[in-house]
Amino acid sequence: MRLTEGQVLELFRTLTARQLRQWVRRGWIVPSQVATAPLFDDVDIARIRLVCELRDDMNVNDDAVPIILALLDQLYGLRRELRTLADALRHQPDEVRQEVRRALSVIVTRQG
Repeated sequence: MRLTEGQVLELFRTLTARQLRQWVRRGWIVPSQVATAPLFDDVDIARIRLVCELRDDMNVNDDAVPIILALLDQLYGLRRELRTLADALRHQPDEVRQEVRRALSVIVTRQG
C-alpha cells in the first residue's frame, strides 16, 4: 500500500500537513519520492503512527523523538541480524549448534 500525503492526513486526523512535512524534513519519516509528491508505504505509516503516539499520547518532546527512533531502528536492525544468524545456525551440524549454546550460556551467566 502506498499513500499520498492527503491519504495519510485522512488516516491520521490529528496530524497536519505542516507537521508531516516537518517530520519528513527532519528525517523521522522517509517516504519514496515519485515525481514531485512523496508516497508513504506501510513502514512509513507505522512510523507516523509511532511518532503520533510518542508526541500525543506520551508527551515526548521533539528533541527526544529522533533519539527514540534511532534506538528503535538499532533494535530492529539487531533483531534482523539475529534472525539471519539463527537461520544460518539451523543449517549447521548438531555439534556446532551445541557449542554455540554453551558459548551463549557462558555469556548469559557472566552478565547475570
